[in-house]
Amino acid sequence: MIKQIIFDLDGTLLNTLDDLAASVNYVLRKYDYPEHDLVAYQSFVGNGIQKLVERALPENQREEATILKLKEEFVVYYQQHKTAFSCPYDGILDLLSQLHQQGIILAVASNKYQQGTLELVNHFFGKELFSVVLGQRENVPIKPDPSIVNDILKQTGIAASDTLYVGDSGVDMQTAKNSSITSIGVTWGLRSRKELEENGACHIVDRASDILGLISK
Repeated sequence: MIKQIIFDLDGTLLNTLDDLAASVNYVLRKYDYPEHDLVAYQSFVGNGIQKLVERALPENQREEATILKLKEEFVVYYQQHKTAFSCPYDGILDLLSQLHQQGIILAVASNKYQQGTLELVNHFFGKELFSVVLGQRENVPIKPDPSIVNDILKQTGIAASDTLYVGDSGVDMQTAKNSSITSIGVTWGLRSRKELEENGACHIVDRASDILGLISK
């Protein structure tokens, strides 16, 4: 019986790509590095802010000091602009409302830094829907390491066997596998159906409402 669903954030609940791209391009432009178009950022995101900045930099400029400097400036800018273009994907608000009404525990597990994750969830979904919201935290490995999911399971007290994990990327499918949780890959996000299949998605859905159908089975 499904008692809990853990959602990825970027590319699953929220379309945040425009704000992420604009914020990284702002920092790149400030230091006279080449900017990238929106499509390029689809492959840059998914492994945390530091990796995002690293991928956006020219290969010969990816020294740790440079990455950390631009990451810091990215966070400052992104904090002020992170809701300019971002929005929930079609059907997500209704899905979350119905799941909540059914008594299913909802949680978020994101590779976005903790403050940004929490503020985005509260801004778009309020403080009542999600029981646990976890992003990237200091000294905690990022996904696909299962630590973030294990922390959620500990906080809610719900077993992995009673939990689903929903995400849009191979990293998410690997995270679910590493956590011994049934995965649902979504095709409306930033990655392809092929990537979801190649990384062992247990189920793949094309619409948010399809998740309700899977649960009812």
